[in-house]
Order: sequence, then structure tokens, then C-alpha cells
Amino acid sequence: MGKRVVVALGGNALGKNLPEQMAAVRRTSRAIVDLIAEGNEVIVAHGNGPQVGMIQEAMTQLTRFDPEKYIPCPLSVCVAMSQGYIGYDLQNAIREELANRDIHHGVTTVLTQVEVDPKDPAFERPTKPIGAFMTKEEADRLVEERGYAVVEDSGRGWRRVVASPKPQSIVELDTIRSLVEADHVVIACGGGGIPVYHTEGHHLKGAAAVIDKDFAAARLAEQLGADALVILTAVEKVAIRFGKPGQTELDELTPETARRYIDAGEFAPGSMLPKVQAALQFAQSGPGRMALITELDRAADGIAGKTGTIVHG
Repeated sequence: MGKRVVVALGGNALGKNLPEQMAAVRRTSRAIVDLIAEGNEVIVAHGNGPQVGMIQEAMTQLTRFDPEKYIPCPLSVCVAMSQGYIGYDLQNAIREELANRDIHHGVTTVLTQVEVDPKDPAFERPTKPIGAFMTKEEADRLVEERGYAVVEDSGRGWRRVVASPKPQSIVELDTIRSLVEADHVVIACGGGGIPVYHTEGHHLKGAAAVIDKDFAAARLAEQLGADALVILTAVEKVAIRFGKPGQTELDELTPETARRYIDAGEFAPGSMLPKVQAALQFAQSGPGRMALITELDRAADGIAGKTGTIVHG
């Protein structure tokens, strides 16, 4: 019997610009349809790091060109734009791959809002760089005019930084569930979802933040009652002493070993650490749940227990 699987796609599955994305989604669609061909229900979440930065830079340049006509574009709107055009490419590639294998499923992209807590400590300590590099003078002007937080980034210039709060709930959850139950492959929580929070009445207000896509995928999998969370990345297995003498690949991680390696600093904060933390969060969220971290082309083998790193609850 097949599983309900949420797949979190890393940046290598989407490319860094439009031409790369067009090529990358073809390969990505094959890996996703491999899972579907085994009888699994599949829901796809994805990142948007290069894409949302590209969109925001384009909107920023438009504002600079004619500031009276074009007002600054909120980050939440840029995230929504990225969901639309990444979803467009992904769903067409998946639909084509399904048709090539004579598999009959609908494919749908859901513009997804993810609720965050406006009191999340992340809002007090924005750390996620977005957008283009700036001179010190440009950065100072944005701080003065718009109240942005900025940092100097690795000697390459100044960049805006925003909060990365933890996802609390998926606003369009019922819609996603209904589509899955109607045999649709659903693309949701793109870029970690559009971060929103409740204000007066039933109003949802967009937050100037980005949500980590692995944590959003874990929350989506948890709330959908998924059997498995598959986090696809650039390596076949999680490793300790990565890139150093004595590098060791791990077939599995228990909560105890995962926390020990995390405390020892074995996983890079901007890379493998959130993947391990998100996998652990989902695996511990209910009985019988498992998480897998592996590379894109090995997704089906990983679900079959042939490769990857299994994270137990």
C-alpha cells in the first residue's frame, strides 16, 4: 500500500534562474513521478531563495526608476509571485511526465499562506539575507526611509535581512487535503509559504519574513497526516565531519544521536541543520511517521529503504 508523502525540494531541484529552472524541473518531475508510480500520494513543497530575491530586485529597480508611480513591493507579495511561476513550471513538468508514463492524476499548485506568530523571537533578530547587494549608502537610505534591517555580508556588500519565524499552521490545509484525496499531485507551501498573521477580525496580514521550506514542509506533513516527509538535497546521505577527514555517512538518525550531533555542531546552520531539525520534528509528531533525507534522484529508493538517511521519531 502506498504512503502519503510530502516532498521538500531543495534549490538544486529548481536552478538559480529561469533557464536553469526550465531544465531542472524536468529532472525533478521524474523523481516525483517515480514516487507516484509506486502508488504514493505526493505533495510537493519547495524553496524559492534565488527566485524571490530576483523578484524583489526587479521590483526594487522599478521603484527606483519611478518612485512616485511604483511603490515598494511587500516581501509577502514577492513570495506569492515566486509560488506562481515556480508552480507553473513544476506542475507542467510533472503533468507531462505523468502523461508520458500513462499515469492519470491532476496536478495543481495552491497559493499557500502559512500562519506565523507575530511574537516569534525571530522578528526581533532578523537574520535571513534577501535581495541584491548594496553599497553602505544605499543600505543606510533603506534603513532611514523604510526601517529595514541590514547587514554586511561576507565583504561583498550590504543586504537586507528579514525574520525567519517558525510556521504554525497551513491556512489552505483543507483545500490541499481535498485535492490530494481527489488524486491530485499538489504543489504547496512554495518558498516556505506566504508568511501571514491574524490582525483585526479575520484579516490575515503579510509579514516581512521568509519561512524555512523544510520546517514548512514538516508542518504541512504533520497537519496532513502524512506517513513520510522526504527532504531532497544535493547529497545521498547526511554525514558527520562533512568535507573533512573521517567523513561518515549516516544510514539513520535517532532523536538521541541527532541531538548529540546538533549540539556538537556537525550540521551547517544554513544547510543541513534545518533539514535534520525539520525531519526530527515530523518523525516525532506522531506514531509510525518517518522522515528521509536524500538526493533528488534517489527519492524512490529512499522510500523503499535502499538509501538515504532515515530519521526516526
